[in-house]
Formats: sequence, C-alpha cells, structure tokens
Amino acid sequence: MKRLFTPVLMFTLSLAAGPAAFAHDYSAGDLQIDHPWSRATPMVAPVAGGYLKITNTGAESDTFLGGSSPIATAVEVHESTLQDGVARMRPLTAGVTIKPGETVELAPGATHLMFIKPTKVFKEGEKVEATLRFEKAGEIKVEFAVQGMGAKQPAENEDHQGHGATP
Repeated sequence: MKRLFTPVLMFTLSLAAGPAAFAHDYSAGDLQIDHPWSRATPMVAPVAGGYLKITNTGAESDTFLGGSSPIATAVEVHESTLQDGVARMRPLTAGVTIKPGETVELAPGATHLMFIKPTKVFKEGEKVEATLRFEKAGEIKVEFAVQGMGAKQPAENEDHQGHGATP
C-alpha cells in the first residue's frame, strides 16, 4: 500500500501545483514576461541575442529599456530590419513601449535583446542570468534558456521546473 501511496501523492501534488509551477514565466508589476530564451553562440562571439514575450495586463503603458547581465558588458534592445535587400540592426535607445493589453514579442530577425560582449560562450541547455529593466515596473531577474544555434523559438520540451512567476 505504501508503494502505491507515494507515487499517487506526488502525482496529485504536481496537479495541484498547476501549470505555473512549470512555467518559464516571470512578472513585474502589470507585466508578464514569457519564455526568455537565447541561442547557443560560437566560441568567439561579440554579441548574443535574447528573445521573449512581454504582455502588459495593466491600465498604463510601460517601456522596456533593456537590462544587464553578469556575463555581458551591456544588454540592449535592438531592432533588425531589411532595407533594400540589406539586413540592418540598430539599438533602440528609447526602448520598446508596451501598451495596455498588448503583447510585444522580441524575436529573431525583429526587435530583440542584444547581449554585448558576452564573457562566456552560450551553450545549448544552459541558462543565462539577466535583469530586465522597465520604466515603471522596475527591474526583474530572469533566466534565458539557451537553445541550439539555429533555434527560431523556445523549445516546447524545455525543462521549466523551478522558474515560477516571481513577485
């Protein structure tokens, strides 16, 4: 009986915890930050990208200003565009405004985070710590899950355990 009770209890507790216990999501004020991720980098990389979704559930706009990381000299918001067939990238020094009820996705080939001069290689399967900075919501610590070099979106089977929403 005891052998059956323990697995059943663990399963029941995991269901009671709900999806939030396994979510790779964070919150800051009225902002919800979903699935921060990055790509693996080669041995010598002057930059690395960071991607995520930000949803504003509040009544006022907020601005995403960038952030910091212990493994990069700076973390900036950048925009990639295609002009006359040439890919261009530029920093968005004013940041990105997230209006009430809006979700902004930072993605490859579009608006994204740029880790400037990373001091270590981003390896697939590892996590990269960063602090995101917002004009109104302030700062929030997150971890970027490092995917393979060619990844276009966060992995569906990513191990999210231990990431629940933060206050």
